[in-house]
Amino acid sequence: MKKAVWTNFGNLAVALYVLAAFIMLIVPIPSILLDILLAVNISIAFAILFGTMFAKEVLDMSFYPTMLLFTTIFRIALNISSTKLILQTGEPGNVVTVFGEFVGGGDLIIGVIIFLILIIIQFMVINKGSERVAEVTARFTLDAMPGKQMAIDADLNTGAINDAEAKRRREKIQEEASFFGSMDGAVKYVKGDAMAGLIITAVNIIGGISMGMLRGGLEIVDALDKYTILTIGDGLVSQIPSLLISLATGILVTKGSKEADFGSVLITQLFGIPRVMYMVGATVMALGILTPLNNIIFLSLGVVFIISGRMISGTIETARIEQEVDADEVAASEIRQPENVTSLLQVDPIELEFGYGIIPLADVNQGGDLLDRVVMIRRQIALELGTVVPIIRLRDNIQLNPNQYIIKIKGIQISEGEILFDHYMAMNPGYVEEEITGIPTFEPSFHLPAIWITESQRERAESMGYTVVDPPSIIATHLTEIIRQYISELLTRQDVQNLVNNLKESNPSLVEELIPKLLGLGEIQKVLQNLLREGISIRDLLTIFETLADYAPTTRDTDILTEYARQSLKRAISGKFFPANETTSVVTLDPKIEQEIMGSVKQTEQGAYLTLDPEKTKAIMSSVEKEMKKLENLGKNPIVITSPIVRMYFKKLTSDYFKDLIIISYNEIESNVELQSVGMVTA
Repeated sequence: MKKAVWTNFGNLAVALYVLAAFIMLIVPIPSILLDILLAVNISIAFAILFGTMFAKEVLDMSFYPTMLLFTTIFRIALNISSTKLILQTGEPGNVVTVFGEFVGGGDLIIGVIIFLILIIIQFMVINKGSERVAEVTARFTLDAMPGKQMAIDADLNTGAINDAEAKRRREKIQEEASFFGSMDGAVKYVKGDAMAGLIITAVNIIGGISMGMLRGGLEIVDALDKYTILTIGDGLVSQIPSLLISLATGILVTKGSKEADFGSVLITQLFGIPRVMYMVGATVMALGILTPLNNIIFLSLGVVFIISGRMISGTIETARIEQEVDADEVAASEIRQPENVTSLLQVDPIELEFGYGIIPLADVNQGGDLLDRVVMIRRQIALELGTVVPIIRLRDNIQLNPNQYIIKIKGIQISEGEILFDHYMAMNPGYVEEEITGIPTFEPSFHLPAIWITESQRERAESMGYTVVDPPSIIATHLTEIIRQYISELLTRQDVQNLVNNLKESNPSLVEELIPKLLGLGEIQKVLQNLLREGISIRDLLTIFETLADYAPTTRDTDILTEYARQSLKRAISGKFFPANETTSVVTLDPKIEQEIMGSVKQTEQGAYLTLDPEKTKAIMSSVEKEMKKLENLGKNPIVITSPIVRMYFKKLTSDYFKDLIIISYNEIESNVELQSVGMVTA
């Protein structure tokens, strides 16, 4: 309720402030009202100055560019109103008269000099400096945005922050860019206001002398003395608040829009700090006591600011006490509750743990880019396989050797490796005959022989033809291969639901037809896992779902549905395994073996399994191994071509023996692919 009242008051106050400026541009106002508005203008200038001084960050004053615009319009309106009174009556009120006489000590020449000094200070020092700083800050802020975004993505991928915190940081970056971009233009308001004030002053002097001589019957000396003092007073009463705001601008840009109601945010940011209210009140009261300014106006306004500050302070104190009480109650309830061990049960999908010697590779402050590489891994897998890799948790582990790292999937160690810091790994691609000295080792991803070399040997090794990689690339490649190998296990039902939701936005009828009428989410998950297990991308989810919708009415066997999906994706499969304009060497499967495999298939409610004789299985595996070596000797991928009905059973038969064996059916090959059989699997 209080918040709603404060919001309504803020909107009304801002609207009246702007409306008053436009009324003053048109309607003449009495001198006493002009005194009040000039006092309000000075108070607001002090509030802006002290507000920028106590703001912890620039976004605490995110509406500052708008404040500059409003205060500039209000000040110009006051200038015009005071000019009307000076020219029409020669009585612009107490504030203008006192500023003209008191600031200049009653001396015309001193008043002119002080006025010119203020103008020079504002033009040459504060305005020019603020304008330059605003331009540079805006450019640097925009240039730094991509780096800040990558840092947020890196923190999110490593688990250092959650999605909500990442969203908050991204919004803050956008607000900062918007704020500094607005400030770059808003500073021109202040500069233009000061220039307009100088022009208005010159016009007032000339016009005042003319009015005094032609209509007031004054001598030129008397007219010059009277109207120049009044004009200087008018200029000072406008330029001093302008000077304060220029100073506040410089303070703020050397230290942003929010999703909130404009008026309440503006009033809260300007008058929401008790110390600011106290200092403004004390300053305004001191002006009323120590100067001949209208005591009643300035003392009353000062008391209003102090009382408002006290009320705001009481509200803040009450909120703080309530927050402390709530925190104490939460802490007490936690103590009363049984020990909470739920957090200990959570298992991270992917973890990369490393010894303290590898920390510099992951520390951005030390020039490490391992976090950026982790971000790129997730993007690479998403483009390559069409699925989102879970957050990869990076941790240092003092129990490991300094240069050792381990990779865990669902809390279980899957692989490990060791690097030499400040060294490079050189690998012979197979055609380099000249050897290079170094420390023998094995590349962790593919277990290929390699050599650790120093920085000084790197250029020579590359010129000889060796493949040379740095430690972060070794770790990133190893992690990528492990993720590819286990990506099917990492695909959860929630991940599938997210993929379904994305597809539903563009193809709602297809999703509604398939789920849950024909297949459940778990069955679709199994089909997608089957595809990922053999390295088939599920990025073309539309084709996969249309195929499932076509064949699910006749069978709900996920293995068979996977085969249908693979056949629909034959263009992608052919592009992945069979290079264009090139004859690919493959191995075929003996038709007799295919018949024996199909004859040993037993169907159950839980799925199909093979009852092949162990001796026969052993003979088939020996033949597969022999044919694979043929292809490896030719430098080709081990690919076996089978008939469609046999493919999935032969894959099951060989999966425990040969992890890298690629098995493709004839229906999964495009008609323009050229194949050459270099052998046949027999028994």
